[in-house]
Amino acid sequence: MTDTDLGPAALAAAGAPTRLLLDDARLADLRSRLDGDLAPQWRRLAEQCDLYRRTAPPTEHPLASITYLGPAAANLALAYRLTGQGHYLEEAWRWISAAVSFEHWGRAHLPDHDLDAGWLLHGLSLAYTWLGDDLGSERAEALRAKLALQGQRLYDFAVANEGSWWSSSYWQNHHWICHTGLATVGYALGERAWTERAKDAFATVVDVLPADGSDMEGVVYWRYGVPWLATYLDLLRHTEGVDWWDRCRFLAHTFWYRLHQAAPGYEEIVDHGDCHDRRSGHSVALYRILAARYGIGEAQWLADTVADRFFWREAYESGVRPGVLPEAWAELLWYDAAVEPVDPATTVPPQAAFEDLGLLVHRTSWDDDATLLSFKSSPGGGRTAWETSRRIDAERGWDTLSAGHHHPDAGSFVLASRGAWLLVDEGYSNRKRAGHHNLVLVDGQGFAGEGRYHVYAGAPPTRTADMVDILAEGGFLHGRARTGRMYPEELGVESLERTIAVLPSGRAVVVDRGRAAEPRSWTLLFHADHPAEEVAPGPDDAGAGAVRHVLRNGRAGAWLTTYAPGAAGAPAVERVVTDVEANPTSSTPDLVVTRRMHTLRVTPPAARDLLAVTVIEPFDAFRADGADGRDGASGPVARLLPARAGVAVDLGDGERAYLAGPDGVIDAEGVRTRARAVLVAGGVTRVLGADA
Repeated sequence: MTDTDLGPAALAAAGAPTRLLLDDARLADLRSRLDGDLAPQWRRLAEQCDLYRRTAPPTEHPLASITYLGPAAANLALAYRLTGQGHYLEEAWRWISAAVSFEHWGRAHLPDHDLDAGWLLHGLSLAYTWLGDDLGSERAEALRAKLALQGQRLYDFAVANEGSWWSSSYWQNHHWICHTGLATVGYALGERAWTERAKDAFATVVDVLPADGSDMEGVVYWRYGVPWLATYLDLLRHTEGVDWWDRCRFLAHTFWYRLHQAAPGYEEIVDHGDCHDRRSGHSVALYRILAARYGIGEAQWLADTVADRFFWREAYESGVRPGVLPEAWAELLWYDAAVEPVDPATTVPPQAAFEDLGLLVHRTSWDDDATLLSFKSSPGGGRTAWETSRRIDAERGWDTLSAGHHHPDAGSFVLASRGAWLLVDEGYSNRKRAGHHNLVLVDGQGFAGEGRYHVYAGAPPTRTADMVDILAEGGFLHGRARTGRMYPEELGVESLERTIAVLPSGRAVVVDRGRAAEPRSWTLLFHADHPAEEVAPGPDDAGAGAVRHVLRNGRAGAWLTTYAPGAAGAPAVERVVTDVEANPTSSTPDLVVTRRMHTLRVTPPAARDLLAVTVIEPFDAFRADGADGRDGASGPVARLLPARAGVAVDLGDGERAYLAGPDGVIDAEGVRTRARAVLVAGGVTRVLGADA
């Protein structure tokens, strides 16, 4: 080993790059633990480096993304620094030299100015400082010159485009990745203008991200983008001694957002927003650093669980690249053995509300076969981004929101049960439409401004949705999504709102109310992975304008009964196929993701006013003996109760839901009150929004 173990000041004085993140004391500590508590992390790093040995970097720049070259350099350089074994040094140079040889970083989209540049500047800059003089003067100079060229290109682009695209898109993963790359190369080469540019940008980011930790881009881009926030804050702390971890309330709380967007069993995800698939959701490295910085034992537990049970399936089935495998270097550096793992099932309530994104989540338990419903409604980008971006834009003449990954899905929900999906979102789409979600169409039309990638771009300040009357605790969930402003003005929609109440059993009541200036066709959409089967309504449904369907997917099943009380007749029903095809990244033009959904369309007779009540009763499709009161043979038991004001549903087994009408009054079978909801289950009554 030729490592001189000089400190940063001595290295700088000798003309060698300062080792980023690895001062002498930390390096010695890491080396001493490689056969101890860091043995699993070392094994991951060694396996990843062996994967590089068995493959080859491209000799010519491919049309597809080359982001993976950055972490390849970092992983191999860290393995060398920890062990001093020369083969890691030579392998690192094989991958570094490929990146150095390319005239530009990125071919298909914004060469030198976007994700490829950000990823490579970060990884190669770490490698440059970790390998130091051992790289040899000729190689080191070639790498230094390339980093200087690419860093200058990225910096110039950021300055020239301030106020537009990623340069000032504070809520967007491109902003975080590119500025972290710029900061890393700036620290490596001593370019203060670059590090200050990144620091100024992140100073805004940490203050304007939603404090509840929710991410409008969805779980897939959470796992892709949020690690870069952690990467920058870690870099800032180690290089400048500036600690923004407590200042960034988003990072302090974002693990809980991710946890509640895990499907039962933790392996798959709730796929609100742009999601390539339902499996691209985990970052062991990010869980490790959130556990370390905030003492979150549940994050440590999830990191262990993923590493032990899910890691390789995600690595090879995820549609997001470069994916989890190249994060080996961060898994090692960010692991803190002092944080004891804590099973979330022992500490975390199964209901949660993230009000910035208008996101409500209910699960019957943390068991693998639980039932989960996730319901959301907010302005574009979430409340904080919508309001703050408009203030900044008005003050500076900028365009900062960039919420292209946020779908037109206000008022939509998804449902999973017993290890399978029953009601679903479409995943990724380039031409985003409300009709791809479990929403309401008006005369066949969805939201204003839809049919494009960024449906919120240029939207007037009044085109907003929200979530009110929130209850998410004690086994109960309730929320009212107000979405009428999202529709085109020519439809004359005066109001449209969806109320969802979920009881401890997982049974749910969905009430849709709307009013328009003239009669309209109101179409309720229910998307599933498999076709819904129509069944005859029950004898208690006579006169209620009821249509009934059953959803089945493996062990999961649910009765879906929609009532149109007061309508001129029963709703019309269509079952159609909805195909969505999209390219999720402009840097890889030939990458296509597809999803086929089987769509149930329920349309009551045209009217000015809409009142539709949908009751969802999950059941075990593998049981026909009536056990637990819910199975595929005995049929649904819920029934609509007579009500003079509001909606009342008897869900069976002692569960009832009473939901107010527009006037906030409930008057039905023994319940008469001014309240938003009265929910009853297991001898417990919860009253929401009652007058004092």
